[in-house]
Amino acid sequence: MAPTAETLTAERILEATEEVLRRHGPAKATVVDVARALGVSHGSVYRHFRTKAALREAVTKRWLDRTSQELSGIATDAARDPETRLRDWLATLFAAKRRKAGDDPELFATYMVLTDESGSAVAEHVTDLTGQLTRIVEAGVESGAFVSADPATTARALFQTTGRFHDPCYAADWTRPDIEADFSAAVDLLVRGVRAG
Repeated sequence: MAPTAETLTAERILEATEEVLRRHGPAKATVVDVARALGVSHGSVYRHFRTKAALREAVTKRWLDRTSQELSGIATDAARDPETRLRDWLATLFAAKRRKAGDDPELFATYMVLTDESGSAVAEHVTDLTGQLTRIVEAGVESGAFVSADPATTARALFQTTGRFHDPCYAADWTRPDIEADFSAAVDLLVRGVRAG
């Protein structure tokens, strides 16, 4: 049975939008396609998302939030020492981005187009990730494991310095045979840079 406007939720629309984007790509996907996939009128979709741009922004945010949620638990895991947290967080970020690029290249390419359009979703994502890194650095400073006069600045530097391993513009490099060794060397160097003593 097709969903009615009363049972239609924003989450269901976002799921359908992702499938439509995977099938048609960002240039050809329309709100009408999303509505058709859900068995509703395009007006029903517009009741949840006022414009096509708002729908695209929301689906991009949902995609980026998956990575943020995966990393959040590591950032706040007091059972791990700060250095382990930092290493695990960076490795998980790299793995998540590689997985997105490798498991579904069509959808990854689509999201690269959408993230270029979605300034606020991407900016919020980066702010969230650097905030998580800041909490890890702060925990390291509090425990005496790290030295940093300004944990937020250190966190931004860590994030920016590891861009090759999470910024989608480098996705073509992520399948190179030496990428794991490069990642390990970069993380080792960064950890030595923040380590106390």
